[in-house]
Amino acid sequence: MRVKVMQYLQRLGKAIMLPVACLPLCGLLMGIGYMLCPATMQGGEVTGVVKVIGLFMVKAGGAIIDHIALLFAVGIGVGLAKENDGTAALASLVSWLMITSLLNPDNAVKLMPSLASDQTALLAFSKIENPCIGIIAGNIGAFCYNRFKDTKLPEWLGFFSGKRSTVIVSGIISSVTAALLFLVWPMFFGGLVSLGKAISSMGSLGAGIYAFLNRLLLPFGLHHALNNVFWFDTIGMGDLTHYWAGETSADVSWPLGIYMSGFFPSMMFGVPAASLAMIHCTPKEKRKRSMSILLSGAICSFVCGVTEPFEFAFMFAAPELYVVYALLYGIFAFLAAIFGFRAGFAFSGGVTDLVFSSSLPAAENTWMILPLGAAAFIVFYLVFRVMITVFKIKTPGSDDEETVSAGPSLAGSLVVAGVDIARLLRGLGGSTNLTLIDNCITRLRLEIADMENITESEIKAAGAKGIMKIGKNGLQVVIGLNVQSVADALKAAAKGSSAEETTSAEARPKTDSKPAEEFELPSAEVIRCDAGTVLQPVRGRVIPMEEIPDDTFNSGILGMGVGICPEDDTAVAPFDGTVINITDTQHAIALEANGMELLIHVGIDTVKMNGEGFTCLVNEGDTVQAGQPLLRFSREAIRNAGYSDIVAVMLTNSDDIEDVQCLTK
Repeated sequence: MRVKVMQYLQRLGKAIMLPVACLPLCGLLMGIGYMLCPATMQGGEVTGVVKVIGLFMVKAGGAIIDHIALLFAVGIGVGLAKENDGTAALASLVSWLMITSLLNPDNAVKLMPSLASDQTALLAFSKIENPCIGIIAGNIGAFCYNRFKDTKLPEWLGFFSGKRSTVIVSGIISSVTAALLFLVWPMFFGGLVSLGKAISSMGSLGAGIYAFLNRLLLPFGLHHALNNVFWFDTIGMGDLTHYWAGETSADVSWPLGIYMSGFFPSMMFGVPAASLAMIHCTPKEKRKRSMSILLSGAICSFVCGVTEPFEFAFMFAAPELYVVYALLYGIFAFLAAIFGFRAGFAFSGGVTDLVFSSSLPAAENTWMILPLGAAAFIVFYLVFRVMITVFKIKTPGSDDEETVSAGPSLAGSLVVAGVDIARLLRGLGGSTNLTLIDNCITRLRLEIADMENITESEIKAAGAKGIMKIGKNGLQVVIGLNVQSVADALKAAAKGSSAEETTSAEARPKTDSKPAEEFELPSAEVIRCDAGTVLQPVRGRVIPMEEIPDDTFNSGILGMGVGICPEDDTAVAPFDGTVINITDTQHAIALEANGMELLIHVGIDTVKMNGEGFTCLVNEGDTVQAGQPLLRFSREAIRNAGYSDIVAVMLTNSDDIEDVQCLTK
């Protein structure tokens, strides 16, 4: 149970990063806008073209920061949905609107007139439009989508079947949730106020404690709970929101910026210093690999405050070092508060945010980043070097790894962001060993059926920077800032586009194939290359790959190919070859001949039909002849299910073949 909770919190942390990714735009607009027009926030006359442009940019950035809670609801709904479907965002928006409307102070007093004299409750309901409610609404929307997206209703209610039902259920659940929150929210809000007051009353020490806990809880995704208390206006604090609103410490009850300032010395100077210490502690013959892992993390941390590539490279391998690392954050946050250094960030504590935030009214003594940064660099370097040396801690890139042969590729040699997807999938135990594929800003977050099938050396050889096991079935693979493209490619390889999960040929019922003399041989060529020719497998109009309505196909991630708008219900073999893969749902089949690996995928997103409307006529391992029927499909069933019936014909290893030409009519 505890592991499942942790895995959920990690997925939630990843989902929150989607709306948080909007904040750099806010910082950019408001930072430049305030430099052009200080009167925007300080007051005064706004005249002249330059100041008007500045006002425009500040207001544009404010549109984001003022509605961050709503962005949380929508972003979390999409992020937690299994297919990242926009329907979940709509369901989350419905939930947000219902909860916040039902629980605004006016309605709360109408529902219970006695609240008019309860100032604590009124304050709680006046803050109902906050990130915490956004998270609740996002969870409701995602849950309703994941649970009810395939709901089938009686024919007379058929219009509301499937995805449309998720919005209706979301409204019902949100109404019940609002009723519960009507009783619970004032008490919960009071608890958050007490926590915030307890730490905020400690002044500089409280800032240090907060920074320490922020880093300490990061591996588990729990740091977001604290962030919502101190950065956003959940309990009336909102260090980040008030800072970027152009206010000063005189406008709030705490030193504005104190809960952000302390991150800058550690992220800009401490992380690069710790990376350098790790490199220096790595044996010379392995430093090249160590540098490839650590230098990129150091640069990310300095420029934009993204520390995860560095932190996840060692936090689970050396937890004692990570605890000390978190403690150093607390120390420098305390020192920054003591010396009056005040800066803010819209995204994180890198030099970009420091530059843009330095022009806002709450900024104070920003020049002190130089002595504080120099001190952080020296302390982080010495502490890391001494601990690594004394306790013989293995640093990233210095661990011994067995050499693993590359082996055969699953769908050509597809390399995305420096990661060999086929090799990564093998190291993870194959598609049947993956029960969930997700990602955060730098890591793949996976749920594994059997950890015994994991080959760590193969995963690292595929291009991963680090591996962490979480509980019995959780696995995190550190990739870097390009993790999204790797996750998408891995999902495509494991789920259905290039190497869907398959049942063995022995488990699938055998079917009789027609004799070769009964086949109607296709004649039109659709792909021509040095390895051979691919004939048209389905009758219909041939269209360019770019017109296939699916990013997995039209982007070329699965190789070069064409689409076919079918006029028939049978796909036939486009050449003499061997059947190497058939999906469980029988909507796609892969063939091989003369080094060509070809995927015939009937329909877009038809994997969700679970085989309804598809009949495979051959078995894996069968040798087929050009024109031999491979599978039959119902175009009517596909269209009734709401999907496109376009057939994708993709040469999945086209990168390995010379002179590939795709021919369209």
